[in-house]
Amino acid sequence: MSGTHDETFGDDGSDEAFADLTDLTDLTDSTDSTDFTDFTDSTHFTDDALDTGLLEEELRQAAAILDPVPAELRRIAVDAFALHDLDARVAELTFDSLVDAIPVRGAEDPPRMLTFRVDDVTVDVEVTEDGLIGQLLPPGPADVEVLSGPRAHARLTADDLGRFTGEAPPSGPFALRLRTGGDVVVTEWLRA
Repeated sequence: MSGTHDETFGDDGSDEAFADLTDLTDLTDSTDSTDFTDFTDSTHFTDDALDTGLLEEELRQAAAILDPVPAELRRIAVDAFALHDLDARVAELTFDSLVDAIPVRGAEDPPRMLTFRVDDVTVDVEVTEDGLIGQLLPPGPADVEVLSGPRAHARLTADDLGRFTGEAPPSGPFALRLRTGGDVVVTEWLRA
């Protein structure tokens, strides 16, 4: 290759030397079934996804340094998770008077009314400064525990009509665990 560009490709700059390579299909093996389009599919990592993952990790590290989770809160969260009942059905909150009720004129400190439901079980609870009053439907006896994180659980008993009362109102996050025969129902956690 002692020639210049003009000698190799011609004076006009055309690619005469490579003219027979214009049809590249001759060079490919028709039996090769490799499909490189799979690598552009959204299930593979992209630079954006990798950058987002790195950014998220950096933000977590910064938050851990600048605004760490208090040890007491971490302990309560771990204890609350330890209280989780894998066989229990979770009753969802369907009514909360703090959110759903229409304010009543003249009522200074009305009780908080809560309704939880799962399948055919309904739990109505009234939370006052004096304690809890509840009703289990369909009515029947049950053991009721007031779960409150790491603190000792208040143990209540529902009578044959499904009624139960507790003398101390819950403070902080709480949930109810009801045991009726072989059935276990746990309510969502709420803040009192």
